[in-house]
Amino acid sequence: MAGRTARLVLLAGAAALASGSQGDREPVYRDCVHRCEERNCSGGALRHFRSRQPIYMSLAGWTCQDDCKYECMWVTVGLYLKEGHKVPQFHGKWPFSRFLFFQEPASAMASFLNGLASLMMLYRYYTSVPASSPMYPTCVAFAWVSLNAWFWSTVFHTKDTDLTEKMDYFCASTVILHSIYLCCVSSGSRGRTVGLQHPAVVSAFRALLLLMLTAHVSYLSLVRFDYGYNLAANVAIGLVNVVWWLAWCLRNQHRLPHVRKCMAVVLLLQGLSLLELLDFPPFFWVLDAHAIWHISTIPVHVLFFSFLKDDSLYLLKESEAKFKLD
Repeated sequence: MAGRTARLVLLAGAAALASGSQGDREPVYRDCVHRCEERNCSGGALRHFRSRQPIYMSLAGWTCQDDCKYECMWVTVGLYLKEGHKVPQFHGKWPFSRFLFFQEPASAMASFLNGLASLMMLYRYYTSVPASSPMYPTCVAFAWVSLNAWFWSTVFHTKDTDLTEKMDYFCASTVILHSIYLCCVSSGSRGRTVGLQHPAVVSAFRALLLLMLTAHVSYLSLVRFDYGYNLAANVAIGLVNVVWWLAWCLRNQHRLPHVRKCMAVVLLLQGLSLLELLDFPPFFWVLDAHAIWHISTIPVHVLFFSFLKDDSLYLLKESEAKFKLD
């Protein structure tokens, strides 16, 4: 929900600087990478590298060039620390100590745990909410969209490539747009904004969101990956998402007790996203502000799915009562 918005904004800002971070601009880093690639990444040396590379590293897509950049990153960091300078970033990222094939171990594990929490809550939703609930298909779809986003977040933090970066961005954007749609649909009956009693309006709104997502992904994939545009687009949809959910919560908080869970989720995610602004070098070269933020959102997802379960059961009860009156 709101937390994905903050993450997209901050990632987009960092990525815009990725081609010119202090560490990878250093001549010592560039020369080190050049010499390493000449020495190890062609001919017989490359065959030797591949023969001794662990199978899990090659399956994860780690190349000889990647290893050179990794080793030279630490050479440069060592020189910076020896001279008493601050730790530099490389290609828009802090230096992380690689564990097995995980480029950012803490963030990758935290993303996996967020996905696992979402999967567990999806199972709880399946077992608690009848399929006849008006919200059932929309909430289940949202859960799967969220799971897909956390999968790609895990992959991206495992190995940063052009593909994994784009998939992380696109899937996170999909979650935000689906969250907006979820708010639209869950705005059911009395006192709600659009509602389930206007299926034509909801269908048109769904088509509009899908068209927006298609246009967004197509432009960034087929025309050019414009970080500035991506940042502006995600700020815009993120603000719509937060404002709509907060407005809905404020309008319904006295009539529907479970709405307090939703309001807590929106406020918590906005507050926790401030962790990203700290942006410090990782503790023990593993745990940075981004990883801490990912870890802190795990229980928030549990709370949000608890709200979805309560709201779905409420709408089911309401629709059954209306059916009896008719």
